[in-house]
Amino acid sequence: MGTRTLAFTLNGAAQTLDVFKETSLLTLLRNDFALNSPKYGCGLGECGACTVLVDGAAARACVIPAHGVDGRSITTLEGLGTLDNLHPIQQAFIDAQAAQCGYCMSGMIMMTAALLSRNSDPTELEIRSELSGNLCRCGTHVEIVQAVQRAAVLIRQAA
Repeated sequence: MGTRTLAFTLNGAAQTLDVFKETSLLTLLRNDFALNSPKYGCGLGECGACTVLVDGAAARACVIPAHGVDGRSITTLEGLGTLDNLHPIQQAFIDAQAAQCGYCMSGMIMMTAALLSRNSDPTELEIRSELSGNLCRCGTHVEIVQAVQRAAVLIRQAA
């Protein structure tokens, strides 16, 4: 059980940390950096609650070894916006009242960020397809799709 020194960027800040080789990215984010947005759901990369961006692409933090992000850039929900300056995606999810319990929201928002970085005007079918791997047990899927559509509009207006 040896450690390895990692150097990576987390939410825009350079980080260097010694990490056990068996540590997952989710454990690193939650335990070493006290970031609460990526949630532990299934532990198998199936539910999407732990979704973060790795070099801008959506990734399941529970199944990524921490050493797999050496030299890379990680963004969590905490890195998108602040309470005083919400990211347009965060604002859109609030506007659409897309959260019920909120457990899936971080993952949904991060998947939305990845989608909208590649496609600024997705169709409803493209949104549903993109988010199909993120589970929401509360049944707010209609509101979530509306939030993504609203986020796309807000981002295009800001450009």
